[in-house]
Amino acid sequence: MSIIPATATQELRGGRRMRDRLGDRLLLILTLGAGLAGVAVLVLIAYRVVRGAHVAFSAFGLSFVWGTAWDTNKNVFGAAPGLFGTAVTSLMALVIAAPLAIAIALFLSELAPRGIRLVVGSLVEMLAAIPSVVLGLWGILVLGPFVANHLEPWLHRWLGFIPLFDEQGAAPGVFLAGLVLAIMVVPIVASVCRELFLSVPDELEEGALALGATRWEMVRGVVLASSRPGIAAAVILGLGRAIGEAIAVTQVIGAGWVIKSSLFVPGDTLASRIAGQYQGAITKLQISSLFYLAAILLVIGLVTNLLAQVIVRRFHVERTGGS
Repeated sequence: MSIIPATATQELRGGRRMRDRLGDRLLLILTLGAGLAGVAVLVLIAYRVVRGAHVAFSAFGLSFVWGTAWDTNKNVFGAAPGLFGTAVTSLMALVIAAPLAIAIALFLSELAPRGIRLVVGSLVEMLAAIPSVVLGLWGILVLGPFVANHLEPWLHRWLGFIPLFDEQGAAPGVFLAGLVLAIMVVPIVASVCRELFLSVPDELEEGALALGATRWEMVRGVVLASSRPGIAAAVILGLGRAIGEAIAVTQVIGAGWVIKSSLFVPGDTLASRIAGQYQGAITKLQISSLFYLAAILLVIGLVTNLLAQVIVRRFHVERTGGS
């Protein structure tokens, strides 16, 4: 039986401690570098966008935000119709997509047999992998004719007394853009909510059922109640996806720079206006105005992200009592 000398043991331990310290330092440097790189990219993007918008900001100031004109011949530009279109299409997408996505997530996590969970869950997640330009083409060729010939006339016939449905238009338009955005938002919200519902401890669900709760009472009182912060964050994540979408919306919204209460008319969003006009912009003021739209989108994105964090933190404080 060989005995390792004490000096050799100390050397091994010293070498291991040195390697551990080196690994810790290297890990710290790599992670710190990655974090700083993310911050640097965000700062560079914001700087470039603000710099590009400088000419338009000098010409129009804050009045650009509520200006309604977009006339390249007179060099008069305003963002209000784009803001209106962005808000309407995004909210419409959320109103349609959020309940549908939560229902899909509940079905896949609580009700569906194991075999169906795998198939349906994979198909829902595959929707997120479809390129937006493909969804836009599908919206033009398949969904658009159905909306124009069947859905919009039906809504106008029965709900025409509501300003949202009071004009009989034809696709493309705001309504079709909202539907396409809803299809794009569903897989994102559904995937996040499904993971949230699956993370709820089985003991809590079984305990509620053992106490006599029905399946719906268990879902409402345990699954949904414990997942509220994550659901709110998932919905806001879907909102960010809808606000920033450009290509698919450009294909189906119709490029109408107007503010109207009806959903059945052509419209435009901030992102679709940038995507549709940047390559063909003629004057420096027009290009700078498009950068101004991008700056507004950037601010909306940052505010949306902060709002998501505030909501999640608020629910966390209510749930834990501030701990």
